[in-house]
Amino acid sequence: MRLNTKASVIALAATSVLGAGSAWADAHAWSLEKAAEPYAGTEVNLLFLDRPGYAAALEMIPEFEEKTGIKINTTTVPYENALGEQVRDFVAGGDIDIALIDLVWIGNFAENDWIVPISKFTGNADLADPELDMEDFFPLTLNAFGGWDGEIYGLPFDNYSGLMFYNSCMLKEAGFDGPPETWQELMDDYGPALTKDGKYAFALQSKRNETQSADSFARMLWPFGGSFLNAEFRSNLNSEESQTGLKFRQDLMKYMPEGIVAWDHAETVNGLAQGDIGIITEWSSFYSTLVSPETSTLGDCLAVAAEPAGPAGRKPALGGFSLAVASQADDAEQAAGYLFIQWVTSKANAERYVRAGGVSARQSVYEDPAIREEFKFVPALVESWQEGVPEFRPRFAEWPEITEIVQEWGTKMMLGEVSTEDGATEIGKRMEAVLDQAGYYGGDKPLAQ
Repeated sequence: MRLNTKASVIALAATSVLGAGSAWADAHAWSLEKAAEPYAGTEVNLLFLDRPGYAAALEMIPEFEEKTGIKINTTTVPYENALGEQVRDFVAGGDIDIALIDLVWIGNFAENDWIVPISKFTGNADLADPELDMEDFFPLTLNAFGGWDGEIYGLPFDNYSGLMFYNSCMLKEAGFDGPPETWQELMDDYGPALTKDGKYAFALQSKRNETQSADSFARMLWPFGGSFLNAEFRSNLNSEESQTGLKFRQDLMKYMPEGIVAWDHAETVNGLAQGDIGIITEWSSFYSTLVSPETSTLGDCLAVAAEPAGPAGRKPALGGFSLAVASQADDAEQAAGYLFIQWVTSKANAERYVRAGGVSARQSVYEDPAIREEFKFVPALVESWQEGVPEFRPRFAEWPEITEIVQEWGTKMMLGEVSTEDGATEIGKRMEAVLDQAGYYGGDKPLAQ
């Protein structure tokens, strides 16, 4: 065969050019290691909580440190201390470089300029991973956990939804094929059938802290059509719908353990795990505790479903955190902190995070059939994040003051020290005083939560 010499030369030249282009692209492709080179040796400080999602991240951090030379210093604190410690640190110009932001703290942190908009880093080609894919986050979680007033500050980390966990074996023995579809079914049918011989149908964590205000009080508002505030930012707690929910909670207590008002998450999860409670509504992050043979006796009896529906439909609890760069950090700490946030919440690491016990806010990881089959909570979780209530707890900066009021009077209601009507009136009065002083009624602040 005779070769066309001219064509061969052109083809060879084209191959050389393409090869050179590919080599150039490989040499200049973004990588975590290259992005981190200027910040090797930088130390980044942040707070963690003693919860499964943080344990999962702690397993991952050594790999990040090895790849980048950046040191991640975490201090584990109780949830109840996390807000105060960070606020004091930011006010004093301390050494926290990454803010851990609960859903209800985002307004406070953003309005005080303690955190930096994510756009500062996503707009920097040296730092921004081309595979970040912000659209892969569930929109509800990205906006609720990390967004404020149209700006995204943090990326979702340690993400929760309220789910119904139950002992399918206990329910089957009582004659039930599955869990209650509605709160009323739980009260009327499951309550009497499961509460006997020292065991109880239900446990609603209600300890006087954020557990009371969010996990107990708020959980009974939304499914019954109630809410904390109306459109004018006035208390809605004495509305017929809110009162129906709060009275329902009082009635449901007869199917809960004595002393439930002092139960926090640990006691509630353990009650189900040890076979003493039939049904709980708890955060999705506790799945790893309930499924582990080291912390649970349930085994194959553990089952998960969406929270029961009320007259207003299913309105599951929404909670979780984001990680955001602190404005008080210097330039190197900010860059290093962002690289860690981007990496630990990445699509590439989502499966690893989930398998280690965390709950990712990445949509793609839950599309994996293997993940859906292995982790029983996934279908209910995905359902709950389609139509959650972002203002399940108001997200404005004044929530920390209001939650203290709700905790006090919500506890008094459950203990029977005040009626639901009188307690709601007192909360409403004090809540509106906080909002008035903050400037909502005078037009200084928009009516946004």
